[in-house]
Amino acid sequence: MRRRGVSAGSLDTLVDPADLPAEPSQPVVAPPPPVRLQTEFTFHLPRGYVDEDGTVHREGSMRLATARDELAPLVDLRVKQNPAYLSIVLLSLVVTRLGTITQVRAEVIERLFASDLAFLQDLYRRINAEGHTLAEVTCPDCGSVFEVDLAGGRPGES
Repeated sequence: MRRRGVSAGSLDTLVDPADLPAEPSQPVVAPPPPVRLQTEFTFHLPRGYVDEDGTVHREGSMRLATARDELAPLVDLRVKQNPAYLSIVLLSLVVTRLGTITQVRAEVIERLFASDLAFLQDLYRRINAEGHTLAEVTCPDCGSVFEVDLAGGRPGES
């Protein structure tokens, strides 16, 4: 059987399949699957947010910040009046859940205990600047080095 070959000179040239290069003898290996980027991180607040009903919300999640997230607070009037408010607005954009609260607004972040606010600020820095929530620590007793997930877990597991 003859096939039509395409070349710069002529479109009507016939090509004999026997003249084509042989198939590679090596099996074709599929490329590795694409690496998935972790964009959301769960956390456990040290104290927890207490809502107006007295319910304590400790578990939550924070997503990676986008350029828009970092720029949006700069035009917020509250930030223009008080630059320290920037972290409140920024955290309200990237904290996606806090307990049963799925719409975390600046008012919720304002009502966090200072230790929880500091925890979230540090978590934000870690996941956006360093890309993870792990920290290397050394045991003061035995001197062994290990990693700790600063996003926390159950109480006493940070």
